[in-house]
Parts: sequence; structure tokens; C-alpha cells
Amino acid sequence: MDQIPFTDDKIIFGLLCLCLGFVFYTSSLKSKFWRKFYAIIPTVLMCYLLPAILASTGIINEPSSQTYHIASRYLLPAALILMTLSIDLKAIANLGSKALIMFLTGTFGIVIGGPIAILIVSIFSPETVGGNGFDAVWRGLATIAGSWIGGGANQAAMLEVFQYNPKEFSKMVLVDIVMANVWMAVLLFGIGKSKRIDAWLKADTSSIENLKEKVSAYTQKIARVTSLKDFIMMLSYAFVGVSIAHLLGFHFAEFLENNFEVIRNKEKILSSLGSKFLWMVVFATAIGIGLSFTKAKNYEGAGASKIGGMFIYILVATIGMKMDLGRVLENPGLILIGLIWICIHAGLLILVAKLIKAPYFFLAVGSQANVGGAASAPVVAAEFHPSLTSVGILLAVFGYVVGTAGAYICALLMEVASKV
Repeated sequence: MDQIPFTDDKIIFGLLCLCLGFVFYTSSLKSKFWRKFYAIIPTVLMCYLLPAILASTGIINEPSSQTYHIASRYLLPAALILMTLSIDLKAIANLGSKALIMFLTGTFGIVIGGPIAILIVSIFSPETVGGNGFDAVWRGLATIAGSWIGGGANQAAMLEVFQYNPKEFSKMVLVDIVMANVWMAVLLFGIGKSKRIDAWLKADTSSIENLKEKVSAYTQKIARVTSLKDFIMMLSYAFVGVSIAHLLGFHFAEFLENNFEVIRNKEKILSSLGSKFLWMVVFATAIGIGLSFTKAKNYEGAGASKIGGMFIYILVATIGMKMDLGRVLENPGLILIGLIWICIHAGLLILVAKLIKAPYFFLAVGSQANVGGAASAPVVAAEFHPSLTSVGILLAVFGYVVGTAGAYICALLMEVASKV
């Protein structure tokens, strides 16, 4: 029988699922204690922390486990397919140019915010943004870029593509969670004053009312009770897509390495384009977008994105298991980088919203579709009106589409900035 530390993945996976079950069960309780607890510590942070505690205290032996490999190679691309197959590019266009401008402004703010934050902090604390090899801080910050543009799936993709030291990853999770939740709290506070903010922005909110009607009609149209056939078909779409993504990703990465020296040479800045994992993620996303032009998109009404979300949380738990909590506060300067970064994102959004007279709704949801992803963008949208929840989901899913590319560009810029 396996003894502590547990090395058998059958037991380790069960413990990870126990952690997730505990977090989601307690976060749904209405008791005063748990409501206050999760108001301070977000559920996603707990999903990282509990597996990290199990690993840090020696209850489970992470190096012997293959759970992260399975989650990142099978569940991650499956999640991307399930969470993008429902994307409606036409519906996104119909949201109006201001909605897309605010979303893309948020994305641009993240892409340029990271390199600028590194340059600023390097002036007075170069050691904060230093590091060599796989311990280089810019590699870790790339995972934050992935999280803040797309979400957990894109964060995991950046962790894998840039091979940041997993033992140091807990520091990045701390920056990610703290800054993202502080900014979300600011946005939620602003919702209560949205009329005054819209008046200051001189925004026309009539388009929001039209959105409420359109979204409500679409949601009612696709909603249905999920059958066994629905689950089997979603499983089929997801994992057939995973196998195709792996096949295409492997051969395309090999083609690039065999034909381009700039990719074959590991010292070159574009060498990470030879990552088979990166192209697997790209092709998985492309497959999901392709399915969105077919009847498969209607499986969103059967819960496709919820199943994708479940896969993401399993991945989150396996990543958490790789973190060393003893190193969380070794580099507090990272919090400063995160603060400058999120301030650049916020400042750019406010500036553009003022210039184009965009409603606060587009600012808040456009921001959270980036920084919070599918976990919090719907929450912020629903605070404006319950019928607008799926608008947050729609933009967050679009974030998954651009997340990998945006985070990748941001990472390359941060690498350059860290060497200036």
C-alpha cells in the first residue's frame, strides 16, 4: 500500500479532487464564516493553495506524479476546444465597436504593461526583474500575461512554453491573484456608481439595453436539459480535437525547427516557436473556433464551457501541487511589478473610454474578460444585469482565442525589457 508521501497517481488525483470539492462546496455555503472567508481568499487561490500545502508538507510527492502532464496535454486542449466552440464572432461584432475597442484596449494594456513595469522597476531594483535560465523573472511574468489576457488555460500554456521553474511559480500566482482581485474589487465598487461614471464619460448606454434583449433571447434559445448523448458528443468533439491538435502541433513544430535556424537555435528570441506544446494549444483553439461555425456551437446550451471549466480547475490543482509555498515571499518586489502593470492596464482603459465615450459596462467587462477571464467576467457583467452574464462569457471566450498570442508577444517584449 502507498504510504506518505503518496506517490501513486490514483491516490494523488483523488486528493486533488478532494481539494476541489472542498473549495467549491464550502464556497457555496451561505454561512457567515465561509462568505467572509471567500470574500478575502478567492476560490481559485484556494484551488492552488490546498494542493500546494499537500505537496509542501510532504503528504504527496509531486516529482513522481504525472497528473500535471496528463492535465496539461489532454484536459487543457480539451478545455480550450469546449470553451471556444460556442464563440460567435458575428455576435462579438454585433456588440458594437466600442465593446471590442475596450476589450482590445485591455489586451493591449496587458501586453505593453508588463515590459513597461519591468523597465520601471529595473531602474531602482534590477535584482527584482533578473534571474537566469528557467529562473528568469520574465518567464514567470509570462504566465501572468497568459492569465490576464486569456485565463488559466493560457497561463498554463505560457508556463509550459517558456518552461519557468515550477518551484518559483507560487510567487507569480500570488501576484496574479492579488492584483487581479484588487482590480476586480475596484470595478465592482464602480458598478454602484456607474450612472455617475457614465455621465462623466458622456457615454450613450442605449446599446446596453439592446444587448440585454439580444442576449436574453440567445440564452433562452440554446438552453436545454443535458442528455447522455450531449455528454458523449461533447467528449467526442473535445478529445478528437485534442488528438488532431497534438498531431498537427507536433508536425508543424518539427517543420519549423527543420527549416528555420532562428527557431532551431535555442539562444534566439523566437526559438520558443518551436514548442510542440505551443502549437498544440494554437491548433486546439483553432479547432474550437472552427466548430463554432457548425451546429456544435449549440452544445454550449448543454454545458460545454462548464465542462471546460472543470478541466481547467483540475489543471489548476495540478499546477498548485508543483508550487513551493516556502518561496512565496522571497521576492516582494514582484507585487510592485504587478501593481504598476495593472495600473497601466486600468489607466489605458479609462483614457480610451473617455475618448470614445464608451459606457462603464464595456470598460468593466472588457477589462475582466482579460484579467479575470471566464471566472469573473460573467460575474461583473451580471452585476449590471443578469441577462448580460453571457456577454461576459462571450468576451472572456474571445480572450481565450487571443490569449496565447497576446501573452506570447508580451513575454517576448518582457524578455527584451529585462535585458535593457
